[in-house]
Amino acid sequence: MKTEIEVVSDVIRRRRSIFPVSYTREEVPAEVIQQILESANYAPTHKLTEPWRFTVYRKEGKARLGEEMARLYRETTPAHQFLQKKYDSITEKADQASAIIALNLQLHSDKVPEWEELAALACAVQNMALTAEALKVGGYWSSPGTIEQLRDFLSLGTDEKCYGLFYLGYHNEPERTAARRPMADKITWVEE
Repeated sequence: MKTEIEVVSDVIRRRRSIFPVSYTREEVPAEVIQQILESANYAPTHKLTEPWRFTVYRKEGKARLGEEMARLYRETTPAHQFLQKKYDSITEKADQASAIIALNLQLHSDKVPEWEELAALACAVQNMALTAEALKVGGYWSSPGTIEQLRDFLSLGTDEKCYGLFYLGYHNEPERTAARRPMADKITWVEE
């Protein structure tokens, strides 16, 4: 039987981005998505602001989100830079995913700087990614160029920002080891 540290280490090392093209059409149940989101709630948060806010798009909701992102891409991209393939892929990715979660942040500028709130959100998303991995659900944090223009669609308040979308879906991708340079190359020890 594995120790707790072995289980945690295994999940951390297995976690990787799984993109919508690899998702099966099997629906991720709302209860599983809820379980993934519950783990986000235990991320570290300075002054206990708990700034993470999530909007889950499923079924027709995610189709509307995909259509809105495609519309924004068309409207904000100069004609000479517009790519039909990219436009089509926006709605295709939304269709391939079982759910798309908007990663929103409620700012508390009177308590902590924005970067600390963003760090808390990133920790919350890491908790989501690890939980998804443990549940055999693929996940992928995307930051589309049109994210700033989604403000109205996402019904964000003046003290809120969206920092990306988290795509979810079951997949059949084989496990593979993450490619990382040795940790020893990234540490400086100071003991005197």
